[in-house]
Amino acid sequence: MKEYLDMWKNYANFSGRTSVRGYWMAVLFNIIISAIVSFIPIVSYIYPLAILIPSLAIVVRRLRDAGKSWTAIFLSLIPLVGSIILIVK
Repeated sequence: MKEYLDMWKNYANFSGRTSVRGYWMAVLFNIIISAIVSFIPIVSYIYPLAILIPSLAIVVRRLRDAGKSWTAIFLSLIPLVGSIILIVK
């Protein structure tokens, strides 16, 4: 839970680094919370918008920690092969 709270505390911090554990715990909590709020109609539309910027910030910090540029995030937009290229490269 600490990593998830750190994601919200550093929601606009696109510089620095994020540990592997910090990234994956934030992703795990986002999935769990998304599954829980999916049963509440209005919140299920608001929550994804609320986590957009913090999620981008943590991905950019994790990419920087892995030695990649923040522009590598655009590779993940390529269907099917984008994520594979991002992991392998």
